[in-house]
Amino acid sequence: MPTRLLLISDTHIPGRARTLPDAVRREADASDLIIHAGDWVSVSVLDDLERHGDVLGVVGNNDGDDLRGRLPEYVERTIDGVRVGVVHETGDAKSREKRMTQRHAALDVLVFGHSHIPWDTTTDSGLRLLNPGSPTDRRRQPHHTLMTAIADGGALRDVTLVEL
Repeated sequence: MPTRLLLISDTHIPGRARTLPDAVRREADASDLIIHAGDWVSVSVLDDLERHGDVLGVVGNNDGDDLRGRLPEYVERTIDGVRVGVVHETGDAKSREKRMTQRHAALDVLVFGHSHIPWDTTTDSGLRLLNPGSPTDRRRQPHHTLMTAIADGGALRDVTLVEL
């Protein structure tokens, strides 16, 4: 059975927004699994998302001890046959594909955050790199964003960047 995914990162609450945008909660309710790639800032965001569904998340560089006590820096899970890793930071964009291919050769997909800049590429080895941007802090981007996707029988499909 296909698994509907919500991919988010860099919520930075309460610094960039008081709470999660309603659009994030709606997508969370429509998803089977919520993947958050770090920089929650407040543990209340994790608690909020857990009320909407199953959460797979990691800590980011702006997260405190309360979140570090509940979340790892890196996590892997096989989701409907798709080997997914989640990490906050991957370093500079210039050599990202090469570095991540070497570090995460066993994965199909690596979800990351940190830059607030949406990213969707596939390396020569077939590793898909996804950064959903940020639903609360667009930095130099034209829109706040998140991603949705479907894991289905070992394939990731229907990856969509959603502008809020």
